[in-house]
Amino acid sequence: MAPEAAQPGRHTVETSLSEVARLLHGLNNQLGVILANAELLEHRLGDDANRVRAGLVVSGTLEAITTAQRLRQALTSNNDSRV
Repeated sequence: MAPEAAQPGRHTVETSLSEVARLLHGLNNQLGVILANAELLEHRLGDDANRVRAGLVVSGTLEAITTAQRLRQALTSNNDSRV
């Protein structure tokens, strides 16, 4: 009996997990662009209020990048434990 037959739906789950990992990678790339532009604004803005706002975007983006990375790691470790 083939391993796939012993675990119905496993191929679908693995395909879905790889798609989620791909989407998280794309999200991480997009967040990198946001981060770069927010840091640029933070350094170029003249008034303190707008510089603080840009700093909040930088902080929020860094948190989002960390979350995306943690999700991807959790996805990878969960997928590895199924093998």
